[in-house]
Amino acid sequence: MKYEVEIKSLLQTNENAQKLRDKLAEQGIEIKNKYKQLNHYFLNDGDFTKLEEELLPLFSDEKKEKLKKILEEGQNHSLRTREMNGEAFFVIKASVDDTTSSNGILRMEFEETAGISMDALNKLLEEAGFSYQAKWSREREEYGKDDFYITIDKNAGYGFLSEFEIQTEDQEKLGETKQRIVDFMGDLGLQELSQDRLERMFKFYNENWREYYGTENVFNVE
Repeated sequence: MKYEVEIKSLLQTNENAQKLRDKLAEQGIEIKNKYKQLNHYFLNDGDFTKLEEELLPLFSDEKKEKLKKILEEGQNHSLRTREMNGEAFFVIKASVDDTTSSNGILRMEFEETAGISMDALNKLLEEAGFSYQAKWSREREEYGKDDFYITIDKNAGYGFLSEFEIQTEDQEKLGETKQRIVDFMGDLGLQELSQDRLERMFKFYNENWREYYGTENVFNVE
């Protein structure tokens, strides 16, 4: 099982995003990929047993075990479907600390191509009783340094946001891994987006997503 340790920083404007691009370039960190992405979030209001029965045939035996582990051992699951580069992914995240699975810092994650279209994948979740929470759109730039995965995202509603992530299989080192990210972000002059503010932003978007999905519209929630 891989655990992700991820910390976000709110950039908001393209000017701030460019400052981060410049600082990354100074360290020899170059862009590796750029693409558009759709993410559809679902509420935890369906039948997980039925969903598991529908999803497992889509994945290999190894991936089935990973999916079962998250479902059985994780907390506060976050369900979503994702379309990226013409492929559809099923994504489930579960918290392993006291932050949320949607936006938390320490999480278990399953993200795998489903081999079917996003519409077909969404239908499987709907048939298992899960309803939409919100639909999100973003443009993502990917960067990498050693085991750091760094993104600069232009999110509908949020504006520009950066994410710093390290994946590890060692659950005992999650706290140490988090500190590495905090230190690296400090070197870049970035501050962590607090979980409280992030949750307020997430809540506002979910309540108003139709005004932002697929648009250039941006809001500011303190």
